[in-house]
Amino acid sequence: MKHPTSRQLHAYWDRLRGERAAPERGEIEPGEIRNLLADSFILETDPSRRSSAVRLAGTRLCALFGRELRGSSFVDLWGGPPQPFPNPWQLVETVTDDTVGVVAGLTGFTARDEALDLELLLLPLRHRGKTQARILGALSPHCIPTWLGSRPILRVETVSLRVLDTVSPEPAAMRSFVETLPEPANDARPVRFGHLLVHEGGRGNA
Repeated sequence: MKHPTSRQLHAYWDRLRGERAAPERGEIEPGEIRNLLADSFILETDPSRRSSAVRLAGTRLCALFGRELRGSSFVDLWGGPPQPFPNPWQLVETVTDDTVGVVAGLTGFTARDEALDLELLLLPLRHRGKTQARILGALSPHCIPTWLGSRPILRVETVSLRVLDTVSPEPAAMRSFVETLPEPANDARPVRFGHLLVHEGGRGNA
């Protein structure tokens, strides 16, 4: 995780969950993360319908897309044609099915093809005893563009993905896509999914 918002939100989530796979939705206290709320959101997911809706979204996040995101489909933020693995629903599915966090690098584009680098963090939450109903997340720009609030992001592309706190070496949603790469210096062995390079993570790396 490169962005301070991602690191701080993950640290807060990690403290709340303790030895559990995920904390309860009701344990999230907005006042304790007030400095992170502008970039944060909560998703309501329904695996049977393959849907994930934004229940809450921060002000800067809404400003980036030029609209109120509450009630909109999380998958629709990508816009444009369907993406290869991992598409946005597969990101959600990895978090809910394997109860792990993921951090992804995204690039957002305006109507003028202005590009903005973003970092996406998705973390599982328990809700009424289930870990497939809610996700805590953040979508943070690496820099604040001069056009913020005037030219919205119309589509995003996923350019990198890292799985955090994996329970097994290869989460179920990713297992069939693994391709071995040479060992890089000072890092764990990554795997390639199409044009993406995925780095396995863990609690010590967060």
